[in-house]
Amino acid sequence: MRILISNDDGVTAPGLAALYGALADYCECVVIAPEQDKSGASSSLTLDRPLHPHTLGNGFISINGTPTDCVHLGLNGLLEQQPDMVVSGINLGANLGDDVLYSGTVAAALEGRFLDLPSFAFSLVSRQEDNLPTAAYFARKLIEAHPLLDLPPRTVLNVNIPNLPLEHIRGIQLTRLGHRARAAAPVRVVDPRGKAGYWIAAAGDAEDGGPGTDFHAVMQGYVSITPLQLDRTFGDAFKSIDGWLEGLG
Repeated sequence: MRILISNDDGVTAPGLAALYGALADYCECVVIAPEQDKSGASSSLTLDRPLHPHTLGNGFISINGTPTDCVHLGLNGLLEQQPDMVVSGINLGANLGDDVLYSGTVAAALEGRFLDLPSFAFSLVSRQEDNLPTAAYFARKLIEAHPLLDLPPRTVLNVNIPNLPLEHIRGIQLTRLGHRARAAAPVRVVDPRGKAGYWIAAAGDAEDGGPGTDFHAVMQGYVSITPLQLDRTFGDAFKSIDGWLEGLG
């Protein structure tokens, strides 16, 4: 099997190296990742300039673009052989609930939806590297077990690993996405020339984080795995909108 590995923390990120190290002796791995940190890039494509691949000394390929750029190029001509699966991460920081809307880690996995096998996005629920070996262990474990999966096409598995040593992990739970409260207000700053600017503030706390959610699982010491799909059609709204449209006619 041939796996395309990407991330949003950048090609030199420790989580990327940990993921590659966990998978390199299991299958053929090729790494294509952004040359800089592109956290929060979501599924954006770079359309205003050319993208330039650059092969590093360790064989990883860097791209002057987004995580989606990296996977898009990898699937559409940059590689001589088409990969069988896309695996993204290991992100330093959670991708829980509404985070998946903004996450470049999840976006890279979503771009692998055209392949036959499920794509994986792995995140460690910490900005620190101490427990990366725990996340790498579960990445290997889940990908080794993927042949036993029978999923609908274009499924992405979003995996969040608690920031704990391996012996303290209680297991793996299948979860749904929770939801965050509204984020804090942007932080206003003024530069020495008096020009105002704004820093995007921290994400909101879990508002819907009860049992069954990804938030609850990781807080209880479980690895959370949530199946995602690209189709965002809100079927429950059809009845209301259909009646509304009839009224307009």
